[in-house]
Amino acid sequence: MKHVLVMRLSAMGDVAMMSPVLSTACRKYPDVQFDVLTTTFYEPFFEKLDNLHFIGTDIKKRHGGLRSLIALFWRLRKKTKYNAVIDLNDVLRTMLLRFFFALTGKKTYRMIKGRKSKKQLVAFNNKRFVQLKPTIERYAEAFARAGFPIDEPNTFLPREPIPVIENLPQQKSGKWIGVAPFAQHKGKIYPLERMIKVVEQLCNTEGYSVFIFGGGKKEVAVADEWAAKFDNCYSVIGKVKLADEMALMSNLDCMLSMDSAAMHIASLYGVRVVSVWGATHHYAGFLGYRQSVDDIMQVNIPCRPCSIYGNKPCAFDDYCCFNIDPQKIVNKIIGNTDK
Repeated sequence: MKHVLVMRLSAMGDVAMMSPVLSTACRKYPDVQFDVLTTTFYEPFFEKLDNLHFIGTDIKKRHGGLRSLIALFWRLRKKTKYNAVIDLNDVLRTMLLRFFFALTGKKTYRMIKGRKSKKQLVAFNNKRFVQLKPTIERYAEAFARAGFPIDEPNTFLPREPIPVIENLPQQKSGKWIGVAPFAQHKGKIYPLERMIKVVEQLCNTEGYSVFIFGGGKKEVAVADEWAAKFDNCYSVIGKVKLADEMALMSNLDCMLSMDSAAMHIASLYGVRVVSVWGATHHYAGFLGYRQSVDDIMQVNIPCRPCSIYGNKPCAFDDYCCFNIDPQKIVNKIIGNTDK
């Protein structure tokens, strides 16, 4: 049996996008053993397939320095004799791991990230405003270069039973709407003073329940405040493990998300996502898998996009890219779920 190592040591959304590609490859090539190396926390993203083995690591805490990366490489090499290594990250850490494997005679392949075209997309002057290749296609092309071409990924994770979570509904009634209002960078976050208006209107719509997802310790207080203020509003942040959070997402009728991991996790279950975009743009290739551009909420202004990841400060310091009426977002969501 051929043995292939697949690496993606990065943000949650990027790893979630890898799931349908890897699952499709496993099914198409049942005689190939695929090992996926990523952050331990992300294991629930991957289906339990006979020829898919998960290798978890904490790259930031344990494998940040060169010595730790070398130790990780020796651990991987000692455990398995890989025929090939597919790098779906192409950052310094994985470049070094790829280099170490190449020194031992292993064939290595990488995802072509299109850095130059992305830089042109976010340029302030002489912007090249065109749709770039979706990240999932870039993943699939890396597999093809390694000798494992696949058709368009078409595997969704199955809908899961509603998890038993304290203070949350145990049975579904009416429409369930997920709201993921937070993101890692300011350029991706729809202003919370507007988002609370969206949440309020959804909670006041007959038959609708709202579940707040995502965020860290700082956002727990905001989500809990919303849940206490509005009927039929529930906060999931900090209360459940990732697997239960994903199970709850699989039962949603619609997810409202920023350009963030929640969009990609919901997409794994085929849940429709209304996504709000500010400094970033779906032209960079990060729209949720099989999501419709008709469900994108954005304003078209000349400076957009100014950032691939939303981490650059606004050149005008006003983030006018988020001048989106809350009512329009509510109308889009209600229109989606009532179809």
